[in-house]
Amino acid sequence: METMQAGRLTTGGGGFAVEEVPVPEPGPGQVLIRVRAAGVCLSDVHLIQGVLAPQPLTGDKVTLGHETAGEVKALGDGVTGFAEGDPVVLQAGELRDGTPCTRGVNIDGGWAEYAVAAAEAVVPLPPGIPFEQACIIPDAVSTPWAAITSGANVRPAEAVAVWGVGGLGAHAVQLLRMVGACPVIAVDPLAAARERALRLGADVALDPADPEFGDLLRAAAGAGGVAAAFDFAGVPAARDQALSALAEYGRLVLVGLTDQPFTIRNNLWFCRFRQQVLGHYGSRPEDLVDLVRLAGMHRLDLSGSVSAIHPLAEAAQAVDALERKEGNPIRLILRP
Repeated sequence: METMQAGRLTTGGGGFAVEEVPVPEPGPGQVLIRVRAAGVCLSDVHLIQGVLAPQPLTGDKVTLGHETAGEVKALGDGVTGFAEGDPVVLQAGELRDGTPCTRGVNIDGGWAEYAVAAAEAVVPLPPGIPFEQACIIPDAVSTPWAAITSGANVRPAEAVAVWGVGGLGAHAVQLLRMVGACPVIAVDPLAAARERALRLGADVALDPADPEFGDLLRAAAGAGGVAAAFDFAGVPAARDQALSALAEYGRLVLVGLTDQPFTIRNNLWFCRFRQQVLGHYGSRPEDLVDLVRLAGMHRLDLSGSVSAIHPLAEAAQAVDALERKEGNPIRLILRP
């Protein structure tokens, strides 16, 4: 039996390790992918820490990784439209027996030499997009894209602000500028993150701890506030600050995951100005398709998003580096 390396999480406190496991075989309607690159996300860190639980899961182990790109290796029965060697990127989720599943959470993901996916979840890559950039489009790019376009429905010339300029927030800044939001205001306590936000297209970058923060934000956005605010930090203080920055009819989109409660402290103001708080998670299949096309047509530049590349065998070290925010990364990549 042919085996491969895979980054496996054992639930119930069993820990994470790179192990030798059998190479999967594609079933009917499935495609076997030779993984060339896989992203390391803060959600992966939370799964290993036990903050998030991989449920529902068959068994007690799962291969992590929901950001995956590679080449077609083999086709299961009934699959057409692909050939061996085709470059592809995988949707973060798919249907298995009619049940929505998330790759690397409750079905095996891309931290492995090979991965299996439903043919419907396999998106062809146009020439010229490196695997290291393609793999992060699911989630790191598609989640903020969906939050902007179908969550907040941002329109050109609307004032917007982003709290947390990490792996998702950095792309949010880039994407907000691309759709014509103006001004784009970035908010992050780290000076390096603020500098990065300016390089990616933010008009203003603010420190949330600055005593003059409120005045600076109003000077940038206008006295009325921002039309849309995005929380990518998942921190209660950031959410409170973002809510207070909203204009009339303003929308606050909560993207950063946290188990902390959220409280609307000024209910009268919130209702009087008809503001909204919107939860957001992930993206739609068509979002990945659209973003791949944008990247392929050179409308979306992800060359600066790859902070470091680690061999799959060093997955644990990559997780540790991301947890410690070593080097202020946007995305760390595993290469089998």
